[in-house]
Amino acid sequence: MSRSTRALPHVPSAAVPGSESYAALLDYRRQVHALYSTVRRLAAKDPKIAHEHWRRVRDRLFGQHPQSAIAPEDRTGFTGLRYYPYDRRYRFSAPLIEGLGERFEVRTSTGEAMWLRPIGRIEIPPGRLPVFWIDVYGGGIFVPFRDATSGNATYGGGRYLIDTVKGADLGSDERGDLIIDLNFAYNPSCHYHHRWSCPLAGLESRIDQRVEAGEMTWEGAGH
Repeated sequence: MSRSTRALPHVPSAAVPGSESYAALLDYRRQVHALYSTVRRLAAKDPKIAHEHWRRVRDRLFGQHPQSAIAPEDRTGFTGLRYYPYDRRYRFSAPLIEGLGERFEVRTSTGEAMWLRPIGRIEIPPGRLPVFWIDVYGGGIFVPFRDATSGNATYGGGRYLIDTVKGADLGSDERGDLIIDLNFAYNPSCHYHHRWSCPLAGLESRIDQRVEAGEMTWEGAGH
């Protein structure tokens, strides 16, 4: 994420209605929130079953919903997103090690401005990752990352682990530690089409090793 201080605050949308209905956008957001609620419930008993459900619902949303990140002309031949097989070794719980940083502005994939504030970090076996607060109305926790697969097997701009504004939240364990399951890492919308505006993982959010878990590149992406 490149930092700047010149533009006014702006919240990029992962889904821009355009000529489409804001009611459709609302429905999409509700379905994603409901999906993660179900994932949290299922994962308490069997994370692999939860992951299979997550994949099925995401494929349906991407292939059929009017707010899909995939362009309408690409949905007819859509056969599903690609993922690494579920690997329980990539599921962790980690406390949020709090440490408030200075609010700063980043540029999204389309050059728009967005405000983030570092609020701490998580430490998991693959590496240490900063945790950000999306510092606008409502706000939410945001954890993007890149790793050694970025740019080949996975999207070069990195993937998201947590984005509570959009409902992507695996919850916490009984101690209150964050559940960090890299099998649920997913691509930002801008991977699928250039019209979407997404904050991307910066250098501070890099894991040096290969994280062969979560979503892979979509074969229909142009980048």
